[in-house]
Amino acid sequence: MIRSLLDTILDRTVVGGYTSVGYRVRRSTWDTADLQPMDGQVVLVTGATSGLGLAAAEGFARLGASVRLLARSEERGERASKTVVQRSGNSDVQVELCDLSNLQAVRQFAERFSSGARRLDVLVNNAGVMTGKRTLSVDGIELTFATNVLGPFLLTNLLIPLLEKSAPARIINVSSGGMYTQRIHVEDLQTAEGEFDGPTVYARTKRAQVILTEMWAQRLQGTGVVVHAMHPGWADTPGVESSLPRFYTLTKRLLRTPQEGADTIVWLGAAPEGASSSGGFWHDRRQRPTHRLPWTRETPEDREQLWAECERLSGWNDIPATTHSNT
Repeated sequence: MIRSLLDTILDRTVVGGYTSVGYRVRRSTWDTADLQPMDGQVVLVTGATSGLGLAAAEGFARLGASVRLLARSEERGERASKTVVQRSGNSDVQVELCDLSNLQAVRQFAERFSSGARRLDVLVNNAGVMTGKRTLSVDGIELTFATNVLGPFLLTNLLIPLLEKSAPARIINVSSGGMYTQRIHVEDLQTAEGEFDGPTVYARTKRAQVILTEMWAQRLQGTGVVVHAMHPGWADTPGVESSLPRFYTLTKRLLRTPQEGADTIVWLGAAPEGASSSGGFWHDRRQRPTHRLPWTRETPEDREQLWAECERLSGWNDIPATTHSNT
């Protein structure tokens, strides 16, 4: 009871809960036996060349998983692979190339991976960008939305058949605590109207990730595939340093290490509790509410419109997922 109350107080104070202080206090209450060996399991981590993705890949490799690092750059991917192998002692680490903002590249990768992989037990959608000004992807889609939402939406749906074949399997979407400040703007998902503010747009895409997580969980009931979202707190990553320099300077001494930020990713992928439910939003190994402010709530119609627009823009057909969810 006292531990739960302390955890809640830390979470509500934000600074206490999101920094390294909150992580260390909570860690003292965790069972070290929660993480199960993952020998024989295959884990695919997007955005795995640095920061949270690299730390998560290392965590899964330490547990014995076959880890696949999805990267845009072959050079950075190979460098990350060597790092994971050296730190984990697990040599079963491979680099896969794909730019998630490029929908054709996502389709090609998913087809290549699905035809060549024997299984996929855990998919971690971690890759993300935050731009300072409105930029378009090669498909003419606003880059933050294309990378953080649309690419992962298409990739996940294309890999669901392989995940179902490998079930029990897990999908983990890496969101951000910043999503608590924003609602989804289904009327302007690509921020074509009004002022473009990078952190605000980023937070909206992270809100979208949480909504899609809940919708996937509903669609995948009974398939053996569970879906979760999580946020890492405030972690010291290259993305934070480059995208939020003022915030980084002010909070540097309190920021979590990438390994601390990625802990819940690995826990959701390896611990029994991660397989016992679906559709949750997690932070520091505990499920959290998805809204703290009333004006951030979306309507059921908003949720369906978000899904429909992701379908339209990505060119993905919902028929396979609908068929699976009804079996």
